[in-house]
Amino acid sequence: MNALETTPTPIAAPVGILAELTHRCPLGCPYCSNPIELEQRAGELETHDWMRVFSEAAAIGILHAHLSGGEPAARRDLVEIVAHCKKVGLYTNLITSGIGLTQERLKQLADAGLDHVQLSIQDAAPESADRIAGYKGAFARKMDVAKWVNEAGLPLTVNAVIHRANIARAGRMVEFAVELGARRVEIAHTQYYGWALVNRKALMPSRAQVDKAVAEVEALRETYAGKIVIDHVIPDYYARYPKACMGGWAKRTLNVNPHGKVLPCHAAETIPGLEFWNVRDHSLGDIWFNAPAFNAFRGTEWMREPCRSCPRKTVDFGGCRCQALALTGDARNADPICHLSPHHDKVSEIAATFDEVDENVPASDYNYRMLKTQVPA
Repeated sequence: MNALETTPTPIAAPVGILAELTHRCPLGCPYCSNPIELEQRAGELETHDWMRVFSEAAAIGILHAHLSGGEPAARRDLVEIVAHCKKVGLYTNLITSGIGLTQERLKQLADAGLDHVQLSIQDAAPESADRIAGYKGAFARKMDVAKWVNEAGLPLTVNAVIHRANIARAGRMVEFAVELGARRVEIAHTQYYGWALVNRKALMPSRAQVDKAVAEVEALRETYAGKIVIDHVIPDYYARYPKACMGGWAKRTLNVNPHGKVLPCHAAETIPGLEFWNVRDHSLGDIWFNAPAFNAFRGTEWMREPCRSCPRKTVDFGGCRCQALALTGDARNADPICHLSPHHDKVSEIAATFDEVDENVPASDYNYRMLKTQVPA
């Protein structure tokens, strides 16, 4: 081998699969991570398709199956899917709004081998929570579901997406999660792509609001040390460096959408020119190792300056490709969240427009996420 040649870094198996079982959902959250063009019920993968996918996931070394949507409880075969994941040795995490779950159905899921429940809350204030969700009575149902999860002996994580309408209660939502019996709480400031980008004007808080909320949540780490784990996702637009989006493109996890298309991340379909493979045509392992979309931004060779020579390139992997596209028009550019990016001024200018936000003034009307569905009471 020539001294200048290097051996390609082998591609490790993913550790997790996010299975978007359906895009149907009773809620209309304006920051939903689902794509703007939601997949319709017609064409969703059948039960046997999902079982094959999960079998292939286990075979290539995946450990965790995150059952998501939309609202996964809208799938009538959810118990069967959980039972199959248990059979092939996957740890299952149900990511749910709680709507569509009954105490009996939750017991069935626990008996089938469900390992964990992640319950979303929109706010600690009932009226505000229902307005954000676009669903009257959602808050009350979530309180019931949290109680049922605890009674079923399942570990509970509470997830709260933070934005202008609830940021004043970011700390309160940590306390609320403790009251609900959660072992973990995710305080995740809104990431502005997809539906959240459409609603950015109504969702984005001021820097002063963010600073206050961040300080409050971080102080609660000490208060609740040993009682609850606090995962705190700092808002991008007020950060100095970008996050390692998805732990690096096609590095740790993959998404399978309701129609079987496999994606490196939630918003990857917004990037033009990428070729996505489908589980109807390829095995999951073939897709992970060989699909063009997965190899498009894998590793560091695709990077331009300043990322290419940056010592942080194996820390944040260039940040978010979808965000680079949304804010600069080119997915290969340095994530403009980074202060070293030549496009960082775009983020600074956007953030500056929210500096005078009055926290006492309600957010403007939302463009609610559509494709709602009726689910069992």
